[in-house]
Amino acid sequence: MKIMNLVWFRNDLRTKDNHSLKKACDADSPVMGVYFFDPRFYESRDFNLDVDIDLPFTRTGKYRAQFIIESVADLRRQLQEHNIPLLVFHDKPAKVLPDLVKEHDIKNIFLQKEWTKDEMDQEKDLGVELDKLDDKPKGHRTYDQFLYHPYDIPFESFQKIPKVFTEFRKKCEKQAQVRELVSIEAYKQDKLSVHKTEIPSLEDLGLESFEIDKRSAFPWEGGSKSAWNRLQHYFWETKQLQDYKKTRNGLIGTDYSSKFSAWLAQGCISAREIYHEVKKYEKEIKKNQDTYWLVFELIWRDFFKYVSLKHKEKIFNLGGILQKEYDWNSSHRELEKWINGETHEDFVNANMKEIAATGFMSNRGRQNVASYWSMHRKQDWRLGAAYFEHILIDYDVHSNYGNWMYNSGVGNDPRNRTFNIQSQADRYDSDHEYRDLWLEN
Repeated sequence: MKIMNLVWFRNDLRTKDNHSLKKACDADSPVMGVYFFDPRFYESRDFNLDVDIDLPFTRTGKYRAQFIIESVADLRRQLQEHNIPLLVFHDKPAKVLPDLVKEHDIKNIFLQKEWTKDEMDQEKDLGVELDKLDDKPKGHRTYDQFLYHPYDIPFESFQKIPKVFTEFRKKCEKQAQVRELVSIEAYKQDKLSVHKTEIPSLEDLGLESFEIDKRSAFPWEGGSKSAWNRLQHYFWETKQLQDYKKTRNGLIGTDYSSKFSAWLAQGCISAREIYHEVKKYEKEIKKNQDTYWLVFELIWRDFFKYVSLKHKEKIFNLGGILQKEYDWNSSHRELEKWINGETHEDFVNANMKEIAATGFMSNRGRQNVASYWSMHRKQDWRLGAAYFEHILIDYDVHSNYGNWMYNSGVGNDPRNRTFNIQSQADRYDSDHEYRDLWLEN
C-alpha cells in the first residue's frame, strides 16, 4: 500500500492558490482530498447564546448549503484534472478520518489553519480519535484565508492589531506585501483506486429545495469556475471595476458591486487572486479610486479576520470586544417581525424580504437592518448575527460578527453608528424602486 497525503478541505474550496494543496502535492506521496458536510453545521440550532428564546432557524440555511454543494462538486471536477480524488462525507470528521487514515496509510494531513470555535471543535474531537492510532499522522496547518499573510503584517503580534481599521490599513499598505500565487497546474499523479462517495443533496442535509428568485442580485452557482466567470465579466467584459466605488451602494441588479463575497467565504477564489487581477487591470485598462476601493474592501475583510484572531471568543460575547454594557432585549416577537419584514420601516422590510427570498442583501441594506435591530429596537445584536449566519449565502464568521459588533457599538468603532433609516432610504432609494420591487404583493 502506498503512503498517502490527505488534504482536508473546509473553507478553501479551490485548486488554484491553495497552499495546503500545494504543500501536499510537493511532498513525495500521492494526494487525496476529503470534505465533510458536518451535521452539526446543518442540524443544530444551538448558537451558544444565553437568551431565553428559541431561535427558529438552523446554523446553515438552504441558500448557503446549495452554494457549498455546488462548490464541492466544482472542486471535485478541478481535482480530477490532476487525478486527485475527493471523498465527501455527510458525517463528523472524527467519525470518518481515523478509518481513512488506517485504510490509506495516511501520514500527513494538510489543512487550512482556523481558530474559531466550530472549526476548533472539529479538530479537538478528531485529535482524541487520532490519538488512539498506533501511527498518528502529522498535521500541517497553513494560514491561507488572508490578503496579507499573518507572518507579513507590520505588527509584533496578533495582540498588537490596532483597534481602528484605518491604522491597520495604512500600515499594511505601506509595510506589507501581498504574496504571489502558488499553483499545482503542472502536477498530475497516477490515478488512485478509492471508493466513490456521493455529495449530499439539500434533502440529505434536512433542507428544502428552492428556485432562484428572478429578482436576486446573486443568481450564480458556487465553485471556482463560476467565481472566475464572474471576475471575467465584472473586470474584463463590462469593465465595471472602474466604477466600483461609485456604484457599490446600489440595491438592485447584479453589477452594482463585485459580488465576490460568497466565493471568498467558501474559498472558491482567494483574496490574493482578486488582488493580483486588480493590479493587472490597473496596468492594462485603468487605475483609479474605484479600482483601489475594491482592494480597500479586501483589506476590511482581512481586518475582521485579524480582529477575530486577536479576540477569539469575545467576538461572540454580548459586550463584544469592547465589553460594553447596554440594556439589550431579546424578544421573540421582535425577531419574527424583523425576519419577516413586518417592522414600521419599509426600507428595513424590503431588505429583510430580499434576504429571505435570496440569501443575499446589499452592504447598504445590511448596515441599515443591523442598525435597526440593535440600535433602534435595542435587541441583542447576536440574535441578528445568528440569523445572518443562517440565511446569508456569503456568510463568513469573521466579517459577520465583526460587522455586527461594529454596527452595534461593541466592536472596533466606539462611536454611535445608529442609522437614520428614513434618511438612508431617501438617499439610496429616492424613487422607491427597490422598495417597490421587494414589497410588491
